[in-house]
Amino acid sequence: MEEQQKNELKMWLVFYLCKGLGPKKLDLLKQHTELTHLLTFSEAQLASLGLSSDIIKQLLHPNWYYIDTLIDYLSQNAITAIYYSHPCYPSQLKEISAAPLILFCKGNIDLLCKSQIAVVGSRSATPNGIEIASEFASAMSHQGIVVTSGLAGGIDAAAHKGALAVSGETIAVVGTGVDVIYPKKNRLLFEQLLSSGLIVSELLPGTKAHASHFPRRNRIIAGLSLGVLVVEAEIKSGSLITARYAIEQNREVFAVPGSLFNPYSHGCHYLIKQGAKLTETLDDIFEELGLLVKNGLYNKVEVDNLEQVDPVLTQLGYEATSVDVLAERTQIPVEQLLTRLLDLELANQVERVLGGYIKLRSY
Repeated sequence: MEEQQKNELKMWLVFYLCKGLGPKKLDLLKQHTELTHLLTFSEAQLASLGLSSDIIKQLLHPNWYYIDTLIDYLSQNAITAIYYSHPCYPSQLKEISAAPLILFCKGNIDLLCKSQIAVVGSRSATPNGIEIASEFASAMSHQGIVVTSGLAGGIDAAAHKGALAVSGETIAVVGTGVDVIYPKKNRLLFEQLLSSGLIVSELLPGTKAHASHFPRRNRIIAGLSLGVLVVEAEIKSGSLITARYAIEQNREVFAVPGSLFNPYSHGCHYLIKQGAKLTETLDDIFEELGLLVKNGLYNKVEVDNLEQVDPVLTQLGYEATSVDVLAERTQIPVEQLLTRLLDLELANQVERVLGGYIKLRSY
C-alpha cells in the first residue's frame, strides 16, 4: 500500500472509530474545511465547526497504535478497506441514509460497482423455495447481474450457490467480520465466495455474530442492489426488514408467491399486497427495472450429463440421509463419496443439512 493511500485509510479509520461521526456530518464538515484538517485542528477550531465535546475528544486523541495494528491485520489477511471516498465505494450505496463509512472486503472488490440484485428469504426454507432461489440466481448470473445476499442458511445460501454453479458473480454481505465464518455450516460456501465472489461487512474484522448486526447488514444488501427479490419469508423476518429498507431507499421489491398452506409464503404475500411486484420469472424483474433480457440465455440451466444416472442422486431423497447410509447404499468409499457430495453441493443439486444430505431437485 502506498504511503498516501495508507494515510488516507488511517484518516477514515479515525472517522470510522469516532462515535457520532457519520457520512452526513462529514459531508456538512466538507463544506467548511478539508477533512484531513480535522486531525490537525485544535480543540477550539473543532468546536467552531459545531462538533460535540465527545467527538472533539475522539478526534484529538485517536488510538494510532490500534489503527496501525488494524491496517497491518488487514494487509496480512487480504482484507481491503473501501472507505467512503475510495473510487471503488459504490455510488448507489452513498444514496442511502446512514451509509457505512467503510466496507471491509475479502475477494473481488470490482463486483461492488456492478449491477446487483439481492435475493433473500427464510433460513428455514423449503426444498422448493431453495430451488426457486437457486434458479433465479443462476438466471440473473447468465444476464451478467451480480447476485447479492447475506450468507445465511436457506434462501441466502441457495442464491449464492445458484450463481456460483454457473460461474456467476455473487456478493455476501455478512453480519460479522469478513474473517468470521457464520454460520459454521457455510464454511465451504464461504471459501467458494473468497475465490469466486466477494464478502463484505461494515463491521471490524474479528467481530462475532450478534442479533443487532443483521438488521444493519440488511440495509447494505438493499442499498447495494437495484432491487430485492424475496423468496419465502415469514411476516416477522429479516427478509421483510431488507424489503422495508429497499422501499425506504427507493429500490424495487419483488416477491415470489407460494402456497397458502406454507407459512414461509405469508411474508411474500404481504409484500405483494403492499405493492411489491409479483414475480414468477426473470422477465418480471427485468421489465420492472427497465433491463433487457439476453434472448434465450436465462432459461433453466441443465446439469451436464443429466442423462447419465448418478448413483448418489439416485439414493438421495428429500429427507436427510447420513453419509454412512449413503455409502452403504451406493457402495462408494466414504472419501470418494464426500468428494462427490461436495461437487453436487457446489452444483446446487444437494444440500447439507442436520443429519446428512438432501436432494434439491428431481432427477
